Parts: sequence; C-alpha cells; structure tokens
Amino acid sequence: MAYPSFLRPFLVWFSALALLVAAPAQAEPRGPLVLAAASLQEAMTAAAEAWAHHGHPRPVLSFAASSALARQIAAGAPADLFVSADQEWMDTLAQAGRIVPATRVALLSGSLVLVAPAAHPLHLDPRPGFALAAALGTGKLAMADPAAVPAGRYGKEALVSLRVWDQVSGRVVRAENVRAALALVAHGAAPLGIVYATDAMAEPAVRIAGVFPAGSHAPIIYPLARLTASTSPDAEPFRRFLLSGEARAIFRHYGFVTR
Repeated sequence: MAYPSFLRPFLVWFSALALLVAAPAQAEPRGPLVLAAASLQEAMTAAAEAWAHHGHPRPVLSFAASSALARQIAAGAPADLFVSADQEWMDTLAQAGRIVPATRVALLSGSLVLVAPAAHPLHLDPRPGFALAAALGTGKLAMADPAAVPAGRYGKEALVSLRVWDQVSGRVVRAENVRAALALVAHGAAPLGIVYATDAMAEPAVRIAGVFPAGSHAPIIYPLARLTASTSPDAEPFRRFLLSGEARAIFRHYGFVTR
C-alpha cells in the first residue's frame, strides 16, 4: 500500500517502536532510540556503530525531517535523544517541556550549497541578484519544504537575502526533507537543489554548483538533547559519547563542523 508522504516519518517511528516492544523479554537490553535529522544518516549511523563496537547495545536510529520528528516528540513519542537540524524545533520542544534542559548542547554546524547533477558543468556564485532563474532553464529548484523543514528555511532565507527568491518561488519543488530534495537532483528530476554540504558529500550523483555565503542565512546548528520521555539507561552515556573526541572525529569525517 502507498502511504501519503506526510505519514512516512510516523511510519518509520512506529516501525522502530514495534521492533522494540516485540522483542522477547530475554533479549539483550536495547540501545537508546535516537530521532535525528535526515541529513545525519551516514554520520550518526557511524557513531552508533562505534558506540556498539565498545560493547554497548546499538542505538536504534530514526531519521526524518526535524519538523516531523519534533511533532512526534511533542505528541508523546517515547524516544530517548533528539538531534535537530536547527535550534527552532529544539526550542519548541523545550517550551513544551519535552527535553531535559541541562542536556541540550550545540553538537554540530554546517553549510548550505546548491547542487547539480554530477555530469552538469554548471557553476554559480550565490550573491545578490545571481542568475539562479536562468540557470534553472525550464526546470525546478528542489529544496526541503521552507514552511517547516530546517534546510528549506535556511534555503529560503538565503534566497530572500540574495534577492532571488521572488524569481524562483513559483518553481520550487518542496520535498519532505533535505534527502528527498537531494534525491530529486541525483535522479535528474531537478537541475538544481539546495542542500547541506554534507548531503552533497554523501551523494556521488551530484556536485556542488555553488556555496551560499554564511551571512545569507542563520547559522546552521544541530542541537542535541535528551528527552524527558527517555527510559534507556544508555541514553545519557550515548549523548556524552556523541560529544567525545572519537565521535567528533566521525562527524568531521562526514563533513560536519564540530562545536
């Protein structure tokens, strides 16, 4: 059965939860359930594997747009840790009493780029009034939904700042998360997309066509916090591991800037 796109992040979480509750009583203790921004897939998976290599139960990871994950948490999802792609969604959960304030920390930061299919020789210099509309030709601009998803909000902010949003706003394909936007470019469905530099690194079918000036959008910061609903005894130790030198080296390997 095909499910509507807005339900997919919830189905991912329900699937993860079903695996946890269906486990037999004699099974080994599970690792913490971590809800993390879609752009962290490779890096967080590698960090979880490193943690498990030290003899700990492997964390259960669920990736989706930060907006979708935050809504799940606000609705009472029994997860242990949350890593958002922006401060705003973490602020929302803090105001709702869903995170342990003392555990909140800025974990990572990154940059925003334009990507094109790997075989496309296009190069753009994102600055005020740059020729984005002309570069699109008759195609669309792929980006995460700027109404809610952090990557989309950063992208719209940058395009507004550079005075080109009005030229392309009617030609935007609003993807459910940044990896969906990346896939549209990788598969040739869009000639250009706005993603994080780390997403571009993870997809060999695209190339970076331009880098947005840091001052054109709010700083891209990934905050981490333990949730008040957490029950895993490994939640806090794993949170601390993500701040360790070993984990920071993993994140840097995948292109993130550690805080």
